[in-house]
Amino acid sequence: MRILISNDDGINAPGIAILEQIARELSDDVWVVAPETDQSGVSHSLTIHNPLRVRKIADKRYGVSGTPTDCVLIATRRIMHETAPDLVLSGVNRGANLAEDVHYSGTIAAAKEATLLGLQAIAMSQVFVDPADVPWRTARAHGPALVEKLIAAKWPKGVVVNVNYPPVEPEAVTGVEVVSQGQRVLGEMIVEGRDPRGVPYYWIGGLRRDGHETEGTDLSVIRKGKISVTPLHIDLTARSFMPALEGILGV
Repeated sequence: MRILISNDDGINAPGIAILEQIARELSDDVWVVAPETDQSGVSHSLTIHNPLRVRKIADKRYGVSGTPTDCVLIATRRIMHETAPDLVLSGVNRGANLAEDVHYSGTIAAAKEATLLGLQAIAMSQVFVDPADVPWRTARAHGPALVEKLIAAKWPKGVVVNVNYPPVEPEAVTGVEVVSQGQRVLGEMIVEGRDPRGVPYYWIGGLRRDGHETEGTDLSVIRKGKISVTPLHIDLTARSFMPALEGILGV
């Protein structure tokens, strides 16, 4: 199996090193193509107004001066164009990608881009409580077996799998559960200030805050110390609303 790894935290992030270890338990043909710098929160953005620079760091390891989406495109269409990857793994993200996080996450976007290109893709994130002590060992311990089971399933095209590991020690994980995407109450943490020259600025902070978690969602199972696995469909069409919409428009 040929595996491509990317992320949004950057080529030197600790999470991508963990993901590389996971991938190497499954294959000896592992490629890493990731952003040169932290691209957290860039979502599925694509660089079209500036040229992209690709730096070869080592054999099968490249840094790209762009977004996670750029990295997957450059990897599949140029760097690995002779033989496409069989699997794309994105992460392991430093922090959760739960509920509405999936709309902002560059980690999810890398996996989505791979899915759009017809490849199997899994996004992985490690939830933490203490920023100074991210429990990477949990993703490391449970990742290989989980990925192996997922890829054996051969899920439908157009589906990307989103995995979140709970903020507990590996032995404290209480199981794995397939759940739907949750939803949190949005906050309003936008800090306003002035720079040293007196020019006003706005700094977006934590826009999401925890609220009541509905059972059977990614938010609820992470609270229980379980690994959450959520299949996300690339097709965003609200099919159940289409007949009503046709009636409204008279078509």
